[in-house]
Amino acid sequence: WEGKQPLKILCGGEALSRELANQLLARCDALWNVYGPTETTIWSAAYQVELGENAIVHPHRYAIAIGRPIAKTEFYILDEYLQPVPIGIPGELHISGDNLARGYWQRPDLTTQKFIPNPFSNKHGTRLYKTGDLACYLPDGNIEFLGRIDYQVKIRGFRIELGEIEAILDQHPEVKQTVVVARQDEFEDKRLVAYVVAGGDAIATCQLREYLQQKLPEYMVPSAIVLMDAFPLTPNGKIDRRTLPAPNFSPTELDDNFAPPTTPIQELLSGIWQQILGIEKIGIHDNFFTLGGHSLLATQVISQVKKAFQIELPLRRLFESPTIASFAQLVEQAIKKGSELISPPIERVSRDRVLPLSFSQQRLWFLHQLEPNSAAYNGATVVQLKGTLDVTALEKSLNEIIRRHEVLRTYFSVVEGQPVQEIMPDLNVDLAIANLENLSAKEREQTIQQIIKENAQQPFDLSKTPLIRFALLRLKADEHILLLTLHHIISDAWSAGIFIKEIWQFYAAFSTGKNPSLPELTIQYADFAIWQQQWLQGEILDSQLNYWKQQLNGAKTVLELPTDKPRSLSPTSLGNKYSFTLSPELSQSLQSLSQRESATLFMTLMAAFNTLLYRYTSQDNILVGSPIANRNRHETEELIGFFANTLVWRTNLSNNPSFRELIQQVREFSLSAYAHQDLPFEKLVAELQPERHLTHSPLFQVWFVLQNTPMPTLELEGIKLSLLEVGSGMVRHDLKLEVANVEAGLECFFEYKTDLFAAASIELMAKLFETLLISVVKQPDRKLNELLEILNLVEKEQAIVKQQEFKQSRRQRLGSIERKSISSMGLRNAD
Repeated sequence: WEGKQPLKILCGGEALSRELANQLLARCDALWNVYGPTETTIWSAAYQVELGENAIVHPHRYAIAIGRPIAKTEFYILDEYLQPVPIGIPGELHISGDNLARGYWQRPDLTTQKFIPNPFSNKHGTRLYKTGDLACYLPDGNIEFLGRIDYQVKIRGFRIELGEIEAILDQHPEVKQTVVVARQDEFEDKRLVAYVVAGGDAIATCQLREYLQQKLPEYMVPSAIVLMDAFPLTPNGKIDRRTLPAPNFSPTELDDNFAPPTTPIQELLSGIWQQILGIEKIGIHDNFFTLGGHSLLATQVISQVKKAFQIELPLRRLFESPTIASFAQLVEQAIKKGSELISPPIERVSRDRVLPLSFSQQRLWFLHQLEPNSAAYNGATVVQLKGTLDVTALEKSLNEIIRRHEVLRTYFSVVEGQPVQEIMPDLNVDLAIANLENLSAKEREQTIQQIIKENAQQPFDLSKTPLIRFALLRLKADEHILLLTLHHIISDAWSAGIFIKEIWQFYAAFSTGKNPSLPELTIQYADFAIWQQQWLQGEILDSQLNYWKQQLNGAKTVLELPTDKPRSLSPTSLGNKYSFTLSPELSQSLQSLSQRESATLFMTLMAAFNTLLYRYTSQDNILVGSPIANRNRHETEELIGFFANTLVWRTNLSNNPSFRELIQQVREFSLSAYAHQDLPFEKLVAELQPERHLTHSPLFQVWFVLQNTPMPTLELEGIKLSLLEVGSGMVRHDLKLEVANVEAGLECFFEYKTDLFAAASIELMAKLFETLLISVVKQPDRKLNELLEILNLVEKEQAIVKQQEFKQSRRQRLGSIERKSISSMGLRNAD
């Protein structure tokens, strides 16, 4: 099209690129970039584009401004707390004015969500429309559109702006058009996928991948690149992201350098990786961890390798040889050496025999005999459900999962002085329903918290079934809360993920009149308990014991943490917790540091936590307990039950090591510990026989947890599900640090016994921990004594601040007393 000089062109609907703008400017009299969603009567802003105007340098894809709001229209760029953002800082664009729609037709819920009261207007009834668009103010007062807020994603702990990846791909000379999305199928992890329309000659995805790797960090390089002739469009001509084809997630699709498996061993390993990573095509030179693998998935690889090749390799081998080509060589060497399977497969056994407890169950059963009324080992899960709920289908689903997993029908009795498992052939549990619809909002919230607390703190009788409780709270016709409470003797954190995944699979079937299609389990928890008792004895047991005895030899088993209150001879389990969230920038820096050191995030945080404990205790050797899923056998991956084991991490902080050296020390200890994770903690305590203290738990008193157990995506047709946090007020250890990856960053909380610590001391501990992390990501080569100096300085500053706050508070109190005194004197004079 040659153009027409008197013509004025208006561009809207999609962001205007600089390339298209320059083409249009040469073919018309004037070019306007207009912006506005349908909810604000089409156009709300306009900007005249000038020929030869310099594009604004910006990391985002779009450089043409959208201008300023039109008459009787107001724009606000706000952060998540509805506060205005400074110039150049991205925020969500909100629109107010006479052009706002009244709302969505017959969608009051969506109207309330998107059309909110205008906090910047004194006029009653004025509203803001939340556009969901990212924008920022330019120095000249114009506004730049940056993309959609829902195009920000978080993958493996990294916050990613999809527009940044699209911008880099658009700069490639052979790329005409590109779209990047984050796909998540069923319960798999999210993965980045780039869809590309080439502009000329055919281009291989390997070239695009190398191009991106030169310009982006590894975590932003898409797992799959799909070449297309054209993108699917919606009826109004926009790219229809929902209908983009599912890729095979292969990082080497159509890659000229792709190397397929060439030996039977490589083919078997490729199949294992494809199953665990959810990728259909993997080359023998692709890195397991680059493809999205992590320590839990690595454990599953080792489990599958054991099953496939009848050999046992330690987990550290996969860290050291993370490609199929290199790992296959280790498998071949083990086979040539005649390595045999150390542990036999778990097989189903007859139920016409005495069924022993697993070692972990024995410990909890024994603790229950000492404190039968304790709720310290109750595990509670609270799920909020918004939408139309089929209560009958839900109750049927809960009973179906009890039928599927024997451990949920198990209770414990005593035979000849020994505890044994008893399995009910059938068990039907009624779903208790509490209707809270008629309560006021305040009464409803108080009742919810009360019921949750009562459910979490109500003890179980291990000699009776069921050891699981269900309760459904009806808040509104389309809003419910489901409470699930289980005793730890039949469940663990991994089990909670299985329970949630299967319960909604059952529900999806029953609510639509279909039969569930889950395959029957090949073994049950009782089979594992018998297998464990039979296998872990003799030479196998001695080998594991000897390893841990050597690792813990000479270590002091009591950590002398300074406490605010003296230890009682009758300690309780009462506790509290202090939560704090690390910034996204710090969280990503910790991930990057871990990757550079060939370590996991767990190893880096464990090194930092031990540094903090050394600062408080001055003990060179520190013992910290941490749970491990202990699901290193294929047969146990889909079972509900108590498989989790406790491992003891020992860290040596003598000789003033650098933090980088501490990470490597923790890494080496961790990989070695993972190879000896089968030894039950109970057996280790019995063998070491540490000096017993009424006021201290054996071997360690401090606990560290990184929550990375598989948790399915909570998605259900017509229902929005979300997990709610449960606080029972009960703790098991003197001090626990727990860390979890959330959208806002790394969410941390210290859980502590209130018999020992004051809240102010734990708050200071959290401040020091965050300061420590900031220091080590900037300078990981800092020595221990330098890090301690930084922490001591921060503590002094905090003490000064607290002292000033106290003085200010005291002056305010004295002033208040003085004013009251003067006021009363004035009244007496008046009388």
